[in-house]
Amino acid sequence: MKRITLSMIFACCTLILAAQETIQVNYQGSRPTISDFAGAYLLTYVYDEDGDDCLDEARSAMKHIWAQYLKGKPLGKGNKITVDQKNGYVGYESKDEYSSENDILKIEMCYWNESDGKHKLFAYNVSSFRNGKCYPGQFDGIIFYRYNNATKKMVYCDDPFNRVESADGAWISYSLPRVGKDITVNYWYESGKKQKLLKWNGRRFSF
Repeated sequence: MKRITLSMIFACCTLILAAQETIQVNYQGSRPTISDFAGAYLLTYVYDEDGDDCLDEARSAMKHIWAQYLKGKPLGKGNKITVDQKNGYVGYESKDEYSSENDILKIEMCYWNESDGKHKLFAYNVSSFRNGKCYPGQFDGIIFYRYNNATKKMVYCDDPFNRVESADGAWISYSLPRVGKDITVNYWYESGKKQKLLKWNGRRFSF
């Protein structure tokens, strides 16, 4: 119970910080790519060396690895970056080499073109796993930004779906689409995992 409470507190802190952000997306060419969105989101994060309780360690870790990736440098043992420009998807996996319990941090980013032709929706999702099962950490969760094609800025926005809460004691995690447009909701029970799709309609998601 203590772990859940702390997770909720840190999640709230992260969302408060995110809500204060307006992020400029710089790019070359006729339109931004997923790398432009990912870079803008990661590189604008400033790690607070003064010990802010709401430090986003997951984002900070990927920011460092992303910088290494852009420079063509080794990412370090246990780290992997996937960039799929065509499908608008970026993934990061980090395996804790010092853990005997196969701890893995997974971060995903992608975007959708909205039906009004004027905006894009950007998502950032963090999931933690232990021995192949969901093991939520304090920075796990999904957040969204809405990008304005005219201003070239993205602003934190409310979830474009009714947030899914825990059901029957199950942990909840999300998987962003590398192929297709729908978000997968994963329900982790002691007996196994079940899934549902949040379907994209050009503006929002729904079951």
